Amino acid sequence: MSDQELPSRLNLLGAQGSVDPLQLAVAHHQRGRLKQARALYQLVLDQSPQHFHALCLLGSIESALKDFEGAIGLFERALKVNSRCAAVHSHIGNAQLALRRFDAAKGSFDSAVTLEPADAAAWNNRGNSLFALERYEEASASYTRALTLKPDCAEVLFNDGNAQLELGRPGAALARFDQALSIRPNYAEALRNRGRALRDLRRIKEALGSFDSAVAARPAHAEALCDRGNALLELNRAEEALDSYAQALKANPELIESRYNRGVALAALGRHAEAAQEFASLLEVEPEFAFARGELLHSRLHCCDWSDYAQNLSQIVEATARGRPAATPFAFLSASDRPDQQLACAMLYAGRRIPAALPALWHGECYGHRKIRIAYLSADFHDHATAHLAAELFERHDAGRFETYAISFGPGHRDEWRARLERAFTRFLDVTQRSDHEAAQLIRELEIDIAVDLKGYTRDSRPRILAYRPAPVQVSYLGFPGSMGVAFMDYLLADPFIVPETQAGCYSEQIVRLPHCYQPNASTRPIATPGLTREDAGLPEGGFVFCSFVAAYKITPPVFDCWMRLLAKIPGSVLWLLMCSKEASNNLRRAARSRGVDATRLVFAPRLRLDEHLARHCLADLFLDTLPINAHTTASDALQAGLPVVTQAGSTFAGRVAGSALRAVGLPDLITRSLEDYEVLALDLARDPLRLAAIRARLARNRTTHPLFDTDRLRRNIESAFATMVERSRGGNRPAPFFVSTAG
Repeated sequence: MSDQELPSRLNLLGAQGSVDPLQLAVAHHQRGRLKQARALYQLVLDQSPQHFHALCLLGSIESALKDFEGAIGLFERALKVNSRCAAVHSHIGNAQLALRRFDAAKGSFDSAVTLEPADAAAWNNRGNSLFALERYEEASASYTRALTLKPDCAEVLFNDGNAQLELGRPGAALARFDQALSIRPNYAEALRNRGRALRDLRRIKEALGSFDSAVAARPAHAEALCDRGNALLELNRAEEALDSYAQALKANPELIESRYNRGVALAALGRHAEAAQEFASLLEVEPEFAFARGELLHSRLHCCDWSDYAQNLSQIVEATARGRPAATPFAFLSASDRPDQQLACAMLYAGRRIPAALPALWHGECYGHRKIRIAYLSADFHDHATAHLAAELFERHDAGRFETYAISFGPGHRDEWRARLERAFTRFLDVTQRSDHEAAQLIRELEIDIAVDLKGYTRDSRPRILAYRPAPVQVSYLGFPGSMGVAFMDYLLADPFIVPETQAGCYSEQIVRLPHCYQPNASTRPIATPGLTREDAGLPEGGFVFCSFVAAYKITPPVFDCWMRLLAKIPGSVLWLLMCSKEASNNLRRAARSRGVDATRLVFAPRLRLDEHLARHCLADLFLDTLPINAHTTASDALQAGLPVVTQAGSTFAGRVAGSALRAVGLPDLITRSLEDYEVLALDLARDPLRLAAIRARLARNRTTHPLFDTDRLRRNIESAFATMVERSRGGNRPAPFFVSTAG
């Protein structure tokens, strides 16, 4: 029974004869004159404190006036008069819902449906309390009970659709929203959430149409406009997404989620300075908005804007320690050099973004194929760093022992790398248009033995696919340099340097240590000839050239301070950096001047084709690494091109990659343990051309004799690791850490 129904229902039970205060109160109540009705009900209660009808009616007015505490008190007094009135239990539950006392509300609705099992509204509201408690399966069961009593209730169908969304069942959710819309075609909320279900089903264009319909039904529907922006962003229509977010904010300036998403869209467009402004504005309104502070830091780092750098790091780390999701795991790599903190961040992120109890698709079956079936999952099977590193590994897998499957869900790039990779696998399967569940179901139907996630928490990742547990063995590798913090990833492929045994507790995965560098590399790569001259590149003919072709976000103030001291101590030297953005270049020049260094000694290299980029490394004298995130692919590029790399080994996976590569190419003497030692070594090499020449000669020899660029040796080691994982799984053993013996 609703508050609006209560006075008319009780009027039928009113006193007979002349008009008394209760009847007059009911008349005022029915006409919306709540103050007059309130006073008269109170008059009745002054005379008869246990008057059941007056207590209930006054309680309904207090609820209508948002005095939910007062309403509960009155309804509880009514229950002392008649404890078996189901409607009163429901009204208490509604007030408790409004006060966000969800456990108590659930108890009140339990009482209501026990007393009146045919009350569809009580079953629906019981479902709402369970939904708020994140007990979505029970909520759905309660909604289903309501629908058996009232099958044509669009509101209940909508509510159950929401529960299905939270349970990771977008297909079932879509069916519920469609049922609701067949009853109420212009139900704006159902149209909006229908779009969300379609988005989860990867039917993005249809989702966009549903969001458009929601906005047509309610033009100022801010949430639908925000969701519309998200769909446009996924369709790589970021400029249009920005306009949709702007409309959402115009409709509801307090919908700060639109500000966050607008910042994400600006970052996707490479407009990091504007993105940083958006995130900063958002944080002024809501200082703990999920992940925003990390995005602010990351966007500023892309611009080499170090405003409030130390303060931002401290705030992100402190918030994470308090269990607040301040940064995505990828952004957090720049904020902390402690693997335990990175694990905590990953676990917080997974808890917010990945449903905790998705139904497992693999139930312990032992396939026993003659060949082990490996599926590699990635969005980067095109001209991308991951493809540059791993293409030869995929091509070299032993076809007599392994079947390889590419599970691709990235942008539809059609380039030479995509064509090469399509030839490299036993089967190349594009699941871009499939939902996470459908992609997982495909992996299960293919009876994949090992699913290898090459993305982790990097751009365009889809960790929910493996959250459905479609394979007996699930492995994190290469794409994300850290722990994913989830139970459904069994192993992390690493090496003894990347993850020392003392850090095993900082990873949710079991660590499998390959004998050499974990990172695959092509054994040979084309290098353009003839290459650029120093004059062509804007470099001094005779000066010493320090080089660091890392992405701008990896350059931090402590590292840059060190670089400027090196320039100051080596007359005529320059620092050769990759041109990332106008803002980054301008900020770095400004930072150089503030440190007493002529800004012209920073030289920015434009982006080139990979073979041309590799060729220009010969113009530099020494590659300087970064921390807390090392050069990864770029360190291997430099070493393959014959350019020595000086690194400082950090404490995290991301900060130890260059060191791992140097060990695998026989140059461990270029690994330092502190920024001071890093600076001393770089300075010594710049001042000692004979020593540097000897290192270059050693690198030239070692490139063909040491493991770093021996792709076939890495392939054998990885295959050995995979075989051990499958053997353990087929034997019924739980995942456990192990070392892989060298394949020679």
